[in-house]
Amino acid sequence: MKVEIRYFASIREALGPGEALEVAEGATVASVRDALIARGGAHASVLARGKALRTALNKVLCDDATLLQDGAELAFFPPVTGG
Repeated sequence: MKVEIRYFASIREALGPGEALEVAEGATVASVRDALIARGGAHASVLARGKALRTALNKVLCDDATLLQDGAELAFFPPVTGG
């Protein structure tokens, strides 16, 4: 299934505005984050476990256990963003 990944604030500065990503059925926010971290480089640095990071699925805050659906929008952003 396909999900749209969006990055905001400092994460967007490091990784760009976002990307489309193919994920397996049953994928969670955590599994997508881990797949992005596994790319290495800037993805590994910016999305690393232990970094303060918030997520939203279809514009609703969510946690790592949230299941993704086909066509969903998953956003990553720091806990505090500005104007």
